[in-house]
Amino acid sequence: VIMSKVEKQKKHFPAQASKRKTNKKNGILKKNERHWFYSAPANKEQEKPTAPQTAPPKDSQQFSANWKALQEVSECNSLSSMHVLSHTLVFVCLCLILPTGFSLLFYSLQLLKASQEDLWFDDVDPDDIEATMGAEAAEIMRKKQGKAKGTDGASANDTEKSLVKENAFEGLTKAVAIDCEMVGVGPDGEDSILARVSIVNQFGKCIYDKYVKPTEKVTDYRTAVSGIRPEDIKDGADVQIVQREVANILEGRVVVGHAIHNDLKILLLDHPKKKIRDTQKYKPFKTIVKSGRPSLKLLCRKILDVKVQEGEHSSVQDAQATMRLYTMVKKQWEAEIKVSSAKASGSTADAGVP
Repeated sequence: VIMSKVEKQKKHFPAQASKRKTNKKNGILKKNERHWFYSAPANKEQEKPTAPQTAPPKDSQQFSANWKALQEVSECNSLSSMHVLSHTLVFVCLCLILPTGFSLLFYSLQLLKASQEDLWFDDVDPDDIEATMGAEAAEIMRKKQGKAKGTDGASANDTEKSLVKENAFEGLTKAVAIDCEMVGVGPDGEDSILARVSIVNQFGKCIYDKYVKPTEKVTDYRTAVSGIRPEDIKDGADVQIVQREVANILEGRVVVGHAIHNDLKILLLDHPKKKIRDTQKYKPFKTIVKSGRPSLKLLCRKILDVKVQEGEHSSVQDAQATMRLYTMVKKQWEAEIKVSSAKASGSTADAGVP
């Protein structure tokens, strides 16, 4: 129950209030009234509202009504607390059961409205999804956004144009690039065997691409990385035939590759060191990307401004990317090799002089 100002005045000054007579318009006392403590009311603009004060209940009905109102407020607060607690428990369970990135993404999507969800999720880079949730989830997002694998807003044809010279010679050249894909054998697929070999010429044109029939039982196709599926190698070429054909192509030529020792090892082939150009070991490349062992994906992104190895790998595309890196710095690279070879031969000659 709120006490009015009039009631307060009557309570504090009951005698004086009955004697006062004021003019309703301006609130000035009549001349025959002498009350020194009375003053005209302040302007309405200057009056400050006073906070309402609640008096204690006077009877059982008021007490019951107040208690009922208090119960309603408490019930609303408890429901709100339970709502927050339930969301918190769901979030904690997701973080414990699922990978952190996926649980955060899932929980965020559940809380957002449908319109907000579409706007936010459509702007996510498939590369970020791949790093957090894997290649398959990234591929689904690329299809939803209308992007081809290995691109970011551009089509696969644009990537190929960046790596392959149009209307160029399609035969063997003095320099070729090679890349191999492998599958896992043995316990847990830890060991590797050859599954695919691709070779491109100096202009990025594919001159050799064959799948290899496995010589052992495959325990891990590594499809998410290798892109190899059972049907690809079921009727593949014999590994010995592939080895001979590849050896004939590489003989006498400059061979370009990325971490090429792995490719030669799986092929059981040797090649003269002076004829090998490994983009992973080229010092200027390592300096540019600030990495001691840069990946092909990193080199292409930083140097070529091209994205490769998005999702499943392609040995043809990897060979094309490796060759493009080489041709960009071919003159400088070959000049450095000549200088180092001259120094090496000079030091050898000096060492042989008595």
